[in-house]
Amino acid sequence: YYAKASWPEPQFVAALVGDDGLFLTLYRELYYRHMYSQLHPTLEARFRSFENYCDLFNYILNSDGPLELELPNQWLWDIVDEFIYQFQSFCTHRSWLNKRSAEEIELLKANPQVWNTYSVLNVLYSLIQKSSITQQLVAAQDGADAAALAAGEFGARPLYKMLGYFSIVGLVRVHCMLGDYTLALQTLENVDLNNSRGLFTRVTACHVTVYYYVGFAYMMLGRYADATQAFVHILTFVARTKHYHQRAGQFDSVNKKAEQMYALLASCVSLCPTRVDEMVHSALREKYADQQHKVQRGGDEAVEILSELFRFASPKFITPNPPNYDAPEETVVEPQDFQLKVFLREAKLQLVVPMLRSFLKLYTTMDLAQLAAVLDVGADELRTQLMVYKLRYRQVKWAGGADLLGGEVVPTTDLDFALQQDMIFIAESRVGRRYADWFIRNTNKMQDLINSLETRQKNFIAGVGKPEPAAETKA
Repeated sequence: YYAKASWPEPQFVAALVGDDGLFLTLYRELYYRHMYSQLHPTLEARFRSFENYCDLFNYILNSDGPLELELPNQWLWDIVDEFIYQFQSFCTHRSWLNKRSAEEIELLKANPQVWNTYSVLNVLYSLIQKSSITQQLVAAQDGADAAALAAGEFGARPLYKMLGYFSIVGLVRVHCMLGDYTLALQTLENVDLNNSRGLFTRVTACHVTVYYYVGFAYMMLGRYADATQAFVHILTFVARTKHYHQRAGQFDSVNKKAEQMYALLASCVSLCPTRVDEMVHSALREKYADQQHKVQRGGDEAVEILSELFRFASPKFITPNPPNYDAPEETVVEPQDFQLKVFLREAKLQLVVPMLRSFLKLYTTMDLAQLAAVLDVGADELRTQLMVYKLRYRQVKWAGGADLLGGEVVPTTDLDFALQQDMIFIAESRVGRRYADWFIRNTNKMQDLINSLETRQKNFIAGVGKPEPAAETKA
């Protein structure tokens, strides 16, 4: 019933719980979350949801001492995640003034503080400060005891610690939504992404979100090799834990993000060809082989494909400032279109790498005039393209550590060349195939097939009334 209707109104629930303020605040958080996910919230509902979040965060932040309140990590993540989602939804909603009535425009104009960008950022930074999570992460590098000392009175409580930690991830998301990718990566300065037992791994949705936005930020900064590494890491994790997500009821959200990351990975690998994990490569080839081939050929078709992949897989961008309510007919530049232009401006320069690589890898030596004839360009223009290739195939690549913006300038593709007068000398560094991965993957497939056949046989035998044979013990 409630799939298409709102939950019972909070005032009706109040009588059943003795007007418990905290319970009702948490109930209203779930009430509006359900409304956003299943229905179309009105402007009034958006205002009330913001007020409820203000009540909840004020209760947590302004108490004299740590609250005696314990909530599951999944719920704490959902609170921060939903808070940011509703902020993004409101910014999009208010920007479409041509779809708003005169009364709604006046209401928006009279309440500029509702879902204000500064207010949202203030909440996230306040949770981080209250929990001393930054100090804890820095101290954790010196050992668990140091982290406990740095936590303080509030940070020692799981409620504050995890809300502060999830707020760091939330800030990464907000900065990406605003288009500040450098600040997004700086926000994770003290989060060790190489730690397989980091706090972000405690909630699968948080784990996926971290790598999605890190990979996207790298891609928008033109660091395609780092973006590829981030996407491959988390897609491998998702593929290996797929059955768990189905049981945990998180399949839809995790699977949606995974599909978006495959699209972004297709763009990155097309622009900066590199070897990826065999399992991820097989899935990528199955989903986007045709699009990758078209991008590598270059031209207008490549730009069109990259635009389609970007629109499908990018986060929802926002404009931090409200529109001009006095001129609702004014055309507002969609932040999605602006960020697409930013991406394409860098991608168009990079397109020369896959295009030239597809021809150069076929030869060990080649005459400049011969390649120019194949590409149907002049010799001088080809020289320029080859120089661009030389510059673009080397990128800053993260070498580990806390600074995600740092790294070393390294070659990002396995093919290099030297130009001596009118002769091109090509060198390709080949990496041996990982046979172990291939055998493990196919052994698992064979085992799944055997299990399926054995199950069918048992069902068939049970269906005709014959006794089920005893299971054999395998060595």
